[in-house]
Amino acid sequence: MASLCGSIQCRSSPKAVLLDAAVGCKPGKKISAFPTPSSSILPVLLRSSRSRVPVVSQLERRESLKTARASVAEVPVEVLLEDVELPKGDMWSVHKFGGTCVGNSQRIKNVANIVVKDDSERKLVIVSAMSKVTDMMYDLIHKAQSRDDSYVLALDNVLEKHRSTALDLLEGSDLASFLSSLDIDINNLKAMLRAIYIAGHATDSFTDFVVGHGELWSAQMLSSVIRSCGVDCKWMDTRDVLIVNPTNSNQVDPDFSETEKRLEKWYSQNPSRTIIATGFIASTPQNIPTTLKRDGSDFSAAIMGALLRAHQVTIWTDVDGVYSADPRKVGEAVILKTLSYQEAWEMSYFGANVLHPRTIIPVMRYNIPIQIRNIFNLSAPGTKICHPSVLEDENLPKLESYVKGFATIDNLALVNVEGTGMVGVPGTASAIFGAVKDVGANVIMISQASSEHSVCFAVPENEVKAVAEALKARFSNALDAGRLSQVAVIPNCSILAAVGQKMASTPGVSATLFNALAKANINIRAIAQGCSEYNVTVVVKREDCTRALRAVHSRFYLSRTTIAMGIIGPGLIGSTLLEQLKDQAAVLKEEFNIDLRVMGITGSRKMLLSGVGIDLSQWRELLSEKGVVCDLEKFVQHVQGNDSIPNTVLVDCTADSIVASHYYDWLRKGIHVITPNKKANSGPLDQYLKLRALQRQSYTHYFYEATVGAGLPIISTLRGLLETGDKILNVEGIFSGTLSYIFNNFSGKKPFSEVVAEAKEAGYTEPDPRDDLSGTDVARKVIILARECGMKLELANIPVESLVPEPLRTSASAAEFMEKLPRFDQEMTAKLQDAKNAGQVLRYVGVVDAANRRGVVEVRKYDKDHPFAQLSGSDNIIAFTTTRYKDQPLIVRGPGAGAQVTAGGIFSDILRLASYLGAPS
Repeated sequence: MASLCGSIQCRSSPKAVLLDAAVGCKPGKKISAFPTPSSSILPVLLRSSRSRVPVVSQLERRESLKTARASVAEVPVEVLLEDVELPKGDMWSVHKFGGTCVGNSQRIKNVANIVVKDDSERKLVIVSAMSKVTDMMYDLIHKAQSRDDSYVLALDNVLEKHRSTALDLLEGSDLASFLSSLDIDINNLKAMLRAIYIAGHATDSFTDFVVGHGELWSAQMLSSVIRSCGVDCKWMDTRDVLIVNPTNSNQVDPDFSETEKRLEKWYSQNPSRTIIATGFIASTPQNIPTTLKRDGSDFSAAIMGALLRAHQVTIWTDVDGVYSADPRKVGEAVILKTLSYQEAWEMSYFGANVLHPRTIIPVMRYNIPIQIRNIFNLSAPGTKICHPSVLEDENLPKLESYVKGFATIDNLALVNVEGTGMVGVPGTASAIFGAVKDVGANVIMISQASSEHSVCFAVPENEVKAVAEALKARFSNALDAGRLSQVAVIPNCSILAAVGQKMASTPGVSATLFNALAKANINIRAIAQGCSEYNVTVVVKREDCTRALRAVHSRFYLSRTTIAMGIIGPGLIGSTLLEQLKDQAAVLKEEFNIDLRVMGITGSRKMLLSGVGIDLSQWRELLSEKGVVCDLEKFVQHVQGNDSIPNTVLVDCTADSIVASHYYDWLRKGIHVITPNKKANSGPLDQYLKLRALQRQSYTHYFYEATVGAGLPIISTLRGLLETGDKILNVEGIFSGTLSYIFNNFSGKKPFSEVVAEAKEAGYTEPDPRDDLSGTDVARKVIILARECGMKLELANIPVESLVPEPLRTSASAAEFMEKLPRFDQEMTAKLQDAKNAGQVLRYVGVVDAANRRGVVEVRKYDKDHPFAQLSGSDNIIAFTTTRYKDQPLIVRGPGAGAQVTAGGIFSDILRLASYLGAPS
């Protein structure tokens, strides 16, 4: 024994190497063969009897003694025991397991399995209390100081939770030792809680001592399970090692120098390749128990990782990693593969479930990466938080800028201190924020214009009343004198922050952010951006916050343009459009990054709704089987209220004036409208002007190319001429595919009524041909074009030559009309003959006479070499006579009727909307 107490020098002999391995010493280093119990760091009142039990069992001591005796026979004794050195560097990996990771016996086994399988040379594991235990311990304190006798029963529940877990996990001497220690701790807690009950008050030290027991118990159980796997393992009560200094902000600052000394001393007495340490708890320099406050276990892991210079700190939790946005608000948030320390810091500050900012500080100093992993999904790689130099470009999706993530803070209020008396007055900001400090409020964000005319800042809503009163009291004289005009409170606010380290070197990020918010009809109330540009912060209305988050996330992280669509009227045109969307959706998403999702389809009786997008390959079957009673208001709310798509468009494929009457309200709500329905633009002039004024004043779009000429670019051509400064003199055209077909085939070989019957049979006319022959449809197109030219005309101002004979206009049915129509063929035959005699043809045209501010719809005669005489089938043709195209009118010609071309025109408007919303051209 005397020789064992002497000094020994490590050699490189085989037996010496074995001894080195046992105690974690490199050859030639000093070792300690006799671990001794750590000295108590707590006052007797606060230290449980458990802490008096030596950390190393007697059996371990005997085994260590045998090893030392076997080695000392060949190794000279030269050094003292306490000279064992703590190795530091990449050989260490640090793991932290949160409460959900050790929530029950099976989960503790899973944790042990992960630790055992980690092939790192040395491992330090930080463990939290079992899930809900810390809350249970705080509840004990609350009940005891409230003199609620149920604290006794609550403590029994804590005991039973850990007793039953130990019975599942441990056996033999390990089980007996733990249960004995647990009983001693519970009895000590009972005594302390009784004292708190009598006093009706608990000091901070007493509270910290009580709540920290959960970590002590989970660490002991986990270490026993790992030892049962044949792994050399010790457990550490970090109150013996980790020293912190309380701050005045209810936080603590680690004393790294003292902690490092105590860690080295602890290791010299408890050398091991695997250490299980308690998270959350620590001690003050006076050896008083304390805690690292909420999220303290993560902080413990970071501190230990920094002290050991570990190669990585892994934070095990119950999510796959850090999301690009709150997945509860943005259904399509993605897991970020990497984050820089600063990005994680910023996202944490703004409420993202990442890490507390202080957790990052210790590891950041030594460039130690933090890996966030999901213990319940080991296949997920998680999120790595590290220095920017090791970040991977694969983290960024295609075609996106360098915004990594978005976070929000709700329940805030803005305080605006404003007045000309602030300009150039030193100390005004100091006085403002001094008053805020005096009431203990937390300032979340500050925004001040360079003019110094106003200072705006955000505080929690539950603190704003005290802040406003303090400011009014502090500046009462200035307010009375008019130097300050107001101290205004804007309630119901939220903060949205965009975070990304490379935002500073990427032009246009802020522009893209604000553009996405504007196009989602979100109003920004305040803006703040630091010179580092790690984040851009905006304040919006609380009710707009989720929509704003979805808008910017969609713009930066999903397809560049994602649009939720509602199709109204799945008739001939609507169903054809749905088929075209089905055929092109995948191509648009892959090649142009445009994601079109039909979230709802509604007819006049049934509607079909989807939360993710309707499968367009079977929409008819789904509408039939799963359709519900049509409710247009609910339909619109559903399409606009989708979880992750900020841009909404309603496509009205009907000819219904009631549906058209809703356009104004939809546009006012930020919903885009696309339609071939002519009723809105040819309806009452005041309603039309109101609709167009709203469209021009907002970021919502109203496209209606297919109202004139189906898929032909009539309206866009007219707008292009006007916008480039050309002056419209006359617009004349054959606007009806039906009447084009009829007059192209009315050559005199057959009477007019027979040509109409053939057109009806071929499907060119409406079920009642009078709807076409009346000329009303053409008149609506004329009034739409006239209004585009700036002419304020009503439909009633347009003279229309009807082709329906006067006596037949009141026919009871279409069949009766067709039966009697031949009686009136003579009049049309006479007109045709007059035209032939002049070498001309008849055509049914609409005319916008812009020079004379009038319009007309009538049958006109044209020479056989005129472009209008060259038509065939059901083609439309429109001639634009302008100051540029005066001698030779600009002609647009092509199919102007039919479901395919009309649906194509609507589809073209949808793609135009996508380009306006940011899709590549």
